[in-house]
Amino acid sequence: MPARHDPYAALSHPTYRRYLSGSFLALFGRQMSGVAVTWEVYQWTHSATALGLVGFINVLPVLALSLPAGVLADHKDRRGIIAVTAGLVALLTILLALVSWRHAAIPDLAPLHQANALLRRIALVFERHVDPASLDFSQPALPLVYLLLFAMAVLRILGWPARAAIIPLLLPVQALSNGITWNSSASEIATMAGPALGGFLVAKAGFPIVYLLDATLSLTLVVLLSRVTYLQPPKPPTMQRSWRGMLAGAEFIWRKKVILGASSLDLFAVLLGGAITLLPIYADKILHVDAIGFGWLRAAPSIGACSMAMWQAHRGPLARPGRALLWAVAGFGAAIIAFGVSTWFWLSLVALFFTGAFDNVSVVIRQSLVQLLTPDSLRGRVTSVNQIFVGSSNEIGALRAGLMAALFGPVTAVVIGGLGTMAVVGIIARLVPGLRALAPLNELGPEEE
Repeated sequence: MPARHDPYAALSHPTYRRYLSGSFLALFGRQMSGVAVTWEVYQWTHSATALGLVGFINVLPVLALSLPAGVLADHKDRRGIIAVTAGLVALLTILLALVSWRHAAIPDLAPLHQANALLRRIALVFERHVDPASLDFSQPALPLVYLLLFAMAVLRILGWPARAAIIPLLLPVQALSNGITWNSSASEIATMAGPALGGFLVAKAGFPIVYLLDATLSLTLVVLLSRVTYLQPPKPPTMQRSWRGMLAGAEFIWRKKVILGASSLDLFAVLLGGAITLLPIYADKILHVDAIGFGWLRAAPSIGACSMAMWQAHRGPLARPGRALLWAVAGFGAAIIAFGVSTWFWLSLVALFFTGAFDNVSVVIRQSLVQLLTPDSLRGRVTSVNQIFVGSSNEIGALRAGLMAALFGPVTAVVIGGLGTMAVVGIIARLVPGLRALAPLNELGPEEE
């Protein structure tokens, strides 16, 4: 007789609850400040290209630092890495609040003026369908905001492999899949509530308050980490520090075709189907809502994702996770298309709700495959390679959406992305047949090291 499924197995472990709480609060703050900074940049510039450049700034550290960050996570104490990077991000966020608060008093120094002139020239290359006079790159604080966002992206990338790879050290093996599901649920709740509250606070209290609250919540993670202990002691690294060792995660993913296929699905789905970057334009030009409406648009995918995550936690492991993954990504593409053509606020919210619900299925299955099939001594490096897939697709997808919207308009950019996502599903299903035959997640385990 099969063992009874316990949907709260992971939450019965106090050390995991502390880490989950801190991680949730830090992400909650980041989501609040994320919605604030994109809205503030758009208010200053009225430029789709400016929004796309936010993604470009964030993708550079992903491509340059993910592999070294993975090696760092496999060689150093993961708690320490997370604490240091979160603390430094909090300090930079305080600086962001200061820049936002005093932006009108920042002098138009020559370097800032030249940086804005360059940004305007880049925007004019792509935004040929708009009146050039409507683009405003005169705010001296804008280059400073981009610089701070870049520095924060560097720190987050350095800490991300440790954040993902620490979870198996906090739980017994039999509770790991459940822990990954609850981690996904907490992330989606933060991503749901953060933008909604961020939009409300921007409207009622202003941008600096949102950034200061983000910094406070990031520091809360540092405090909670001091009470996190390892249930599963990390295994000492056995490889030499070399290029071959750094690339061991990529080599492992190449051998594990189901991980490669799942990560490729996620990469191309987000690269082609991402519409979040264009939400300020949709809110302003198409749906005609204010900052609070924008916050709800930003939160809608996470409401769907949270609902799906809770359902997955209570229903037990999927019998055919590979097939579910393929159908979920196809559904994501269809929902993106529905959002792209909608001119009605409530229909747009429903479409975004389903993008989040389908995306959560993909996230849980992909993260479970990475954690369940990877030996602990490789988890940091495998996570770092997976981060390149996920992080680069998010940020390059933001750049793609912003630039394509500048060239052809936001509706065309979103619809083409959704159609491309559905096409990728068919290609991956054919190239990686092992996905369709994948065993239930609770039957999977790492290969011998």
